[in-house]
Amino acid sequence: MAELAENLLNPDAPPTDTRAAVYARTSSTNQRFGYSIDEQVRQCIERCGLMGWETAYLFKDEAESGKDTDRPMFQQMMRAAKNKCFDVVVFWKLDRFSRSLLHAVELEAELREHDVALHSVTEQIDTTTSAGRFNFRNIASAAEFERDMISERTQMGLKALALEKRWPNDRPPVGYRKNAEGRLDIDSKEAELVKEIFSRYLHLKSMPQLAHELNDDGRTTEVIREWTPRAVRDVLTNELYTGLYSVADVIEFVPEYRIISKEQFEQVTKVRHRFKSTSDSRRNPMPQSRKARLVESVINEYRSYLEEESSE
Repeated sequence: MAELAENLLNPDAPPTDTRAAVYARTSSTNQRFGYSIDEQVRQCIERCGLMGWETAYLFKDEAESGKDTDRPMFQQMMRAAKNKCFDVVVFWKLDRFSRSLLHAVELEAELREHDVALHSVTEQIDTTTSAGRFNFRNIASAAEFERDMISERTQMGLKALALEKRWPNDRPPVGYRKNAEGRLDIDSKEAELVKEIFSRYLHLKSMPQLAHELNDDGRTTEVIREWTPRAVRDVLTNELYTGLYSVADVIEFVPEYRIISKEQFEQVTKVRHRFKSTSDSRRNPMPQSRKARLVESVINEYRSYLEEESSE
């Protein structure tokens, strides 16, 4: 639960018009003094006293990452804000409250709907006044502008890369390897596996069964250590295998990238979509070998559970 903090500067003073909630966070149990949770709290409460605010609530997340808002006390604080339990959130530094300025902008907008402001002890962030809100909007606008510029530069770079038919990341699809120029070369061994997957799917008409058989046959790759229905689907739906290169709005046929024919790809697509028509809505039953494997897996898991229970 949120901890109700007393007014440490003057315990006998009556509540003021502004109720503050102090939020403090550490990301590990070994934070340096400057980031220690007790020091954060002390400085925040001291600032509340200087501003004439009543320290009403204290929310502390210890050893919690700031990468998102999935922190126990942070969530309680947001719920309390919705219930208008306080008027301003005071924190020592922005990175204790939010992962970035842009993220703080989103949170500020959400809190503003409940008439709750933000105040940083160590930075020029204070939305309790009209001037502070104006300043915060300017900072937010500058941050958003920078983000858009980065996004545009990234898209321009990606477009330039795509025009040269290069691959945008270090992990090309199964069947290819990336050469020194950034283009794709066909990996002959993996290309045979891709052809086999398309061919076997037309016979089995089942991605789970095909994944099961590929694993049983040891047909894994350097990247795919175990086949799943999703991994099989990623292969069967990738038009790059027909030579159709599609990156950053650049769509072009590249003959040297082709592993299977367009006709075979269309056959597989037709089989994948067969259940969308009402003429053939019956699915094939699960093969006995796959049933046996699933049953064995459940039994082994149950045995492990019994062994753990008996050892305690």
